[in-house]
Amino acid sequence: MPQSLTNLLIHLIFSTKDRQPFFSDPQLLVELHHYLGGIVNHHGGNSIIAGGVADHVHLLLVLPRTLTTSDLVRDLKRASSLWLKSRHADLKDFSWQGGYGAFSVGQGEIEVVRTYIANQAEHHRKRSFQEEYRTFLEKYGISYDERYVWD
Repeated sequence: MPQSLTNLLIHLIFSTKDRQPFFSDPQLLVELHHYLGGIVNHHGGNSIIAGGVADHVHLLLVLPRTLTTSDLVRDLKRASSLWLKSRHADLKDFSWQGGYGAFSVGQGEIEVVRTYIANQAEHHRKRSFQEEYRTFLEKYGISYDERYVWD
């Protein structure tokens, strides 16, 4: 087969360092989500939706066929961190957590995940980021050590 073709759907989640609520300004949050989606698209992926709340983000995306998940996350964090710091002086101490969660999504689950991401503010009125993240880890059968998940 001479052509490399993929359609790898990923639900990506990562938090601010120590879950600091850096994105309390709703306009900043919207701009950040657009910026993150633009980075995915620039790398040849497809950003389906980006969302989140003051201390973390979710992205539903088609992984670019030329990048690993870790390379894409590295570029997302680096570029968005630089953008945030240059755009907003009060974010000079901003940083993302060191880790991330990436979960596979089936073609038939796109709308469910899109709706879940779009309704993040509502979800987090009832449960914390930590509770949400543990649920994903358990749902996907990922073993983890609490000492290292929350950097």
